[in-house]
Amino acid sequence: MDFLPSHEFHRCVERYKGNYKVKQFSCWEQFLCMAFAQLTYRESLRDIEACLRSAGSKLYHMGIRSQVSRNTLAHANQVRDCRIYADFAQVLIRIARDLYRDDSFGLQLKDTVYALDATTIDLCLSLFPWAVFRKHKGAVKLHTLLDLRGNIPSIIVITHGKVHDVKILDQLVFEPGAIYVMDRGYLDFERFYTMTRASAFFVTRPRRDFVFRRLYSQPVEKSSGVLCDQIITLNSFYPRKAYPDKLRRIRFRDPFTDKRLVFLTNNFAFPPLVIAELYRSRWRVELFFKWIKQHLRIKVFYGTSENALKTQIWIAICIYVLVAIVKKRLHLEGSLYRILQILSVSVFEKTSLLQALSDVDFKDQNPNVSNQLILWE
Repeated sequence: MDFLPSHEFHRCVERYKGNYKVKQFSCWEQFLCMAFAQLTYRESLRDIEACLRSAGSKLYHMGIRSQVSRNTLAHANQVRDCRIYADFAQVLIRIARDLYRDDSFGLQLKDTVYALDATTIDLCLSLFPWAVFRKHKGAVKLHTLLDLRGNIPSIIVITHGKVHDVKILDQLVFEPGAIYVMDRGYLDFERFYTMTRASAFFVTRPRRDFVFRRLYSQPVEKSSGVLCDQIITLNSFYPRKAYPDKLRRIRFRDPFTDKRLVFLTNNFAFPPLVIAELYRSRWRVELFFKWIKQHLRIKVFYGTSENALKTQIWIAICIYVLVAIVKKRLHLEGSLYRILQILSVSVFEKTSLLQALSDVDFKDQNPNVSNQLILWE
C-alpha cells in the first residue's frame, strides 16, 4: 500500500465528500478491505470479515483502525460514490503509463497505439434487476481503451449491457498522432471522420457488404502476404457523405491460418505489413479482459446495487494497475500473474516486498548499519 499516492486518494474523497458524516470506517479503510479481497481472492463479505478479523493485530498499522464488519462494508459499497475509486484509478493509470512509456509492444513505432474493445460481464437478473440485458439475463459492459505499451488501460467506461460499443467513440478525446485499433463493431464513418479531423489514425476491418470505388493501387510484394494496397473512396451515398476523404484498403493473407483479411485505415504512410501487425496487436485487449476475469474478482460481486458493483470493478482495476506499478518500480522479472499469486499468500508477512517477489536471494545492502555497537573485532 506504500506505492499508493494516499494524498491523491484523499483528494478524490474530498471531491465527492465520501467521508461526510462518517465517524468510523473511512473510505480509505473501505478501499483497503476491498483491495485485500482482490489480492487474496475472497469470495464473500463474510469471508472478508473472517479473514481480516483473524489478523486484527496487524490491521491498525496497515491503516484499518475500525473493526471490520460485513454489514458496514456492504453499506459503504452501496452508498459511497463509486466515482471516488474511478478517479483514483485514473490517477494510478497516469502513473503507470508514465512508467511504461518507453516499453516496446513488438513494433518499432514512436506513436502511441491504443486497442479499443468491450467485454460483457454476465449478471443474474434476479439479483441485479437494474442491469437488464436480455429477457432472462443481466449484464454490464466494460469498455476499455488499452495502451499497448505495458498493457495499461487508458480509459475504462462501465455501462449497461445494451449500450452499443460504437457509442463509446463519442466519449473519447482523440489524441493527435495516436493510432486506434478496433474491430468491425466500431465501424462508423461519421465518427471515423471526426477522428481524422483530430489528426488521429484508425485501423479496423470493413464489413462484408462494404461498397467502395478504387482510385488506384500501390505496388506490393505478394510474397510477404500483402495481396493489394488500394486507395479508395466510399461509394454509397450516406457513408460518402459521412466520410468524404480517401481511405486505404489492404488485403492480407495470414501465413499462419491462410485466412484473407481486409483492413481499412486512414494512415497512408505506414507499410502494409505494419498495418497488418497493428491489427494483430489488437488481441492484447482480449487477453487483458481474459486476465482480469480470471485473476481478479469481477465476476462474483459482494453487493447487488449498481454503485457496489462499479466500486468493486474500479478497485479491481486499481489493484491491476498497482501491481503493474510495483513490478516496474522494483524492476521485477516475470508476469503480473506471478506477482499477484505471491502477494495472495504473503499479504500480511513481515518481509520486504522485494524479497518476497524476487527470484534471487535478498541481501541487505547495508548489513553493518545498526544501533548496536560491535563488541568484538
